[in-house]
Amino acid sequence: QVQFVESGGGLVQPGGSLKLSCAASRIIFSIYTMSWYRQAPGNQRELVATITSGGVTNYADSVKGRFTISRDNVKSTTYLQMNSLKPEDTAVYYCRAQRTNFDSWGQGTQVTVSS
Repeated sequence: QVQFVESGGGLVQPGGSLKLSCAASRIIFSIYTMSWYRQAPGNQRELVATITSGGVTNYADSVKGRFTISRDNVKSTTYLQMNSLKPEDTAVYYCRAQRTNFDSWGQGTQVTVSS
């Protein structure tokens, strides 16, 4: 069964930066589409960014130009670099691995943007 270890969350001031990591094990990481989602209290979980096995990326309009998703297939890890953070970016961030007939989520990491 796939396992994820998410890290990098924390408390940051508005305008600051954080880099999230999601390390996967027990899967052939390179063939999966990897995504980051987030869920704020009282809100539905929403897609933040996606990177395909071929490296094609896609972003939510709210984070375009501020966030960057990447992957390192050797380390079986996907990253989310978050710059110019805003209070509305506060949420639990989850990584997700997808492929035909496969869908698995990480446990989530809290990001809080506050002064």
